[in-house]
Amino acid sequence: MANKKKKFPYILLILLVLLGFITFKFLGPATHQTEKGFLYVKTGTTMEQLKQQLVEKNILSGISWFNLASKALGYKVVKPGKYRVAAGTAIVSLVRMLKNGNQTPVDFVVTKIRTREALAGRIGRAFECDSSETIRFLGSNDSLGVYNLDSNTVMAAVLPLSYEIRWNTTPRAIFDKFFDAYKKFWTPGRQQKAAAQGLTQLQVITLASIIDEETNKAADKPKIASTYMNRIAKGMPLQADPTVKFALKDFGIKRILFGHLAVASPYNTYKNKGLPPGPICTPQQATIDSVLNAPKTDYLYFVASSNFDGSHIFTSNYQDHTKYAKLYQQALDTQIRKRDSLRAAP
Repeated sequence: MANKKKKFPYILLILLVLLGFITFKFLGPATHQTEKGFLYVKTGTTMEQLKQQLVEKNILSGISWFNLASKALGYKVVKPGKYRVAAGTAIVSLVRMLKNGNQTPVDFVVTKIRTREALAGRIGRAFECDSSETIRFLGSNDSLGVYNLDSNTVMAAVLPLSYEIRWNTTPRAIFDKFFDAYKKFWTPGRQQKAAAQGLTQLQVITLASIIDEETNKAADKPKIASTYMNRIAKGMPLQADPTVKFALKDFGIKRILFGHLAVASPYNTYKNKGLPPGPICTPQQATIDSVLNAPKTDYLYFVASSNFDGSHIFTSNYQDHTKYAKLYQQALDTQIRKRDSLRAAP
């Protein structure tokens, strides 16, 4: 009996140590630093594939304790997604996060995007769905018909905003997020302003996209909008250089030449009157509002100022426009000659 009493403290100590070890294994730091801090679980991943991924990505050294925790917590169904896994995450915390599908959404920020192909490329890099799947959706009039959009106007619904979207989602679900924001943007007040300008919502955004490609000068944007609307009202072609760049899909052109103007495209506003069939970039919201709030003017022409301060000179007759255009061209040629001489200098 005395021997048993003497052994009891040792047995208790061993049990406490064992309990502490198990507790540490379940609740203590277990994961290693991931390459980008995330675990990406693709749709259709099996439990065995997930375990293999955890080891191959060096998130866990082994899966024994992961198996025990999964059994204890009833984790059986793999939920795809993007999961943030910090270094030192406990096994229990990791299993609970994966079981509940507590993934981290993608913060997808839209800035200036010119083409649906460029948008598809960005989506393909940020989400599980690839760019080819996305471009098929964005180019399908059948898919876009439910939004009253087509392959030309689809980019009008992609406003430059920040969107929180699940990583494992479809092109349609992503576009639904864009379209929800688009509908919220078009408040009754904005709809009334568009009607007062004699424009549809799509026309407003198309016009704003051209203006955003014309200038960064906020003060000039309402006047450029007024100028273009005056040209449309008079049946004059817009003759907007950015639309020619879009038609050619060459956005690096510095100066539009006569050869460029020959391109056969509905986006060539030198050949075709009125607005092109869709936007040529995703315009800023402030630029859209500048169209909605455009003043009534008699402007028909504008040209960049020869001061090169980003501003424009607006005129209502061609003679004055030609005079200011010549001044700008002469100043530009002078700048080019100076640049070339500096490059040629030893």
